[in-house]
Amino acid sequence: MKRILLVGNPNVGKSVFFSRLTGAKVITSNYPGTTIDYKKGYAKIDEEEYEIVDVPGTYSLSPDSKAEKIASDFVEEGDIVINVLDATNLERNLYLTLELLEKDIPVIVALNMWDETKHRGISIDLDALEEDLEVPVVPTVALTGEGFKELTSKISELETVEFEEHTSDEKWAKIGEIIEDVQEIEDKEHTIRERISEATIRPLTGIPIALGVLYLTFRLIRFIGEWLIGNVTEPFFHEIYSPLILGLADLMGRGFLFDILIGSLIDGKIAFMESMGLLTTGIFVPFGAVLPYILSFYFTLSLLEDSGYLPRLGTLLDNVFHKLGMHGYGIIPVFLGLGCNVPGALATRTLESEKQRFISSTLLAISIPCMAQTAMIFGVLGPFGMQYIFIVFITLALLYLVMGLILNNLTEGESPEIFLEIPPYRKPDLVTVLKKTYMRVKWFIKEAVPYLFLGIVLVNLAYFLGFLDFISGITAPIIVNLFGLPKEAVSALVVGFLRKDLAMGMLLGLGMSPMQLVIASTMLTIYFPCAATFATLLKELGIRDLLKSTVIMIVTVFVIGTLMRLILI
Repeated sequence: MKRILLVGNPNVGKSVFFSRLTGAKVITSNYPGTTIDYKKGYAKIDEEEYEIVDVPGTYSLSPDSKAEKIASDFVEEGDIVINVLDATNLERNLYLTLELLEKDIPVIVALNMWDETKHRGISIDLDALEEDLEVPVVPTVALTGEGFKELTSKISELETVEFEEHTSDEKWAKIGEIIEDVQEIEDKEHTIRERISEATIRPLTGIPIALGVLYLTFRLIRFIGEWLIGNVTEPFFHEIYSPLILGLADLMGRGFLFDILIGSLIDGKIAFMESMGLLTTGIFVPFGAVLPYILSFYFTLSLLEDSGYLPRLGTLLDNVFHKLGMHGYGIIPVFLGLGCNVPGALATRTLESEKQRFISSTLLAISIPCMAQTAMIFGVLGPFGMQYIFIVFITLALLYLVMGLILNNLTEGESPEIFLEIPPYRKPDLVTVLKKTYMRVKWFIKEAVPYLFLGIVLVNLAYFLGFLDFISGITAPIIVNLFGLPKEAVSALVVGFLRKDLAMGMLLGLGMSPMQLVIASTMLTIYFPCAATFATLLKELGIRDLLKSTVIMIVTVFVIGTLMRLILI
């Protein structure tokens, strides 16, 4: 089976392009010997089956980052390249095109975002561009599918061309000649969309807009999540699932297996957040309480990605993140981490230097609660008042900024500059958004839920063997005297290493005051990431940097926990 590579700069619409070409079955894999992800799917073109690979975005085949190195390696292994260009940014995109043409591989150029050229007064002579590049050039609009029929019809006819190699300076000189030959730009008045685009990256207007967008984003996430819980998951678990499990409990009889599968019955009934059985809490927490928020988060994130707002947010925050030792793309791990810390940790690989990746990963681990934990924080503290939820999140936000400043000054290495690509605003394609949401939710169920089951089994075993009581006895002076929490909270902190949301649920039965719950909720975020994130950070950072990061987490939790106790209690 032949392999078609989708190659292009970041933010040229490759993900939408990939979605158009492939079906619903998409596989995400790691490139051999690395932790870099790439997507592949399959398409039937002219009765022939092809493997389609969405290669990590790159500006050059002489790479400066891990992702660009993988893109370069892929080109050596592919059979055909579809070079996806942003037609509104032709000059910058053509450098990669010339590099591809120098390789011994058939290439077809897709001028994506063709509709945007008309809005911006850009005119491109396609015949002249084909003559200069010596390969087929097809204008496309990935969102609507325009040009795809013509593009795929030329795949089977592609041949390798002999293209003269050039030095870097010669390439830029040739690009200048091509642009002069094929492109004309008319002066046009700014459209409303262009004015909005400019407003969102200027600090004076962009910061209030960003705050508004983030506020509306989390309102939408909460609205969708709560609606799904109130109208779908809770009715199902309480009205349909609970009677079935109670019937199974009656058949089983009490014993070790009962305690593992069913857990404790509260007043003869199943309490889904407290029973702690695999078939009760183990099923309800991921699917009944957490999945609705995960689904709503990834749906909303996909809207922000495909509309073109996230790169603008990165540009807007570039100055802030430089003070924290990163560039503006440091916001991406934060955003992904708010859904699940594991993809947030994986997203740190988009940062070029070791210093940036270390700072981003450490800040993620100590300051960013996943959506599952966030949902539980709302559930635990919400009944006491929104002000308690506010204290938790303002503490974590300040901690992110302060620790970022400290780590930037203490961590060796440089934070290189980067030019952030800003695509035009687009109307998100609903099919693509739903597909991305489905893929991410599927990943969550596959990767995160098994850790929850493992956590419940281990907690029950630790309880039966007396291990939790042993740990509680040793750490009680610290928990009680420094943090002002009851010694029973140790059990929740231990469980937090396996599942933070599950640990939050365990705090409910300890009779703590709202301020104690605020401290416990904050400590659960800071002291360690969950086991799945911990394992991911080990792969991303290596054992040496992970140990350094772990020491920072432990010191931070002692300092912040003590300060919060002194201030709040």
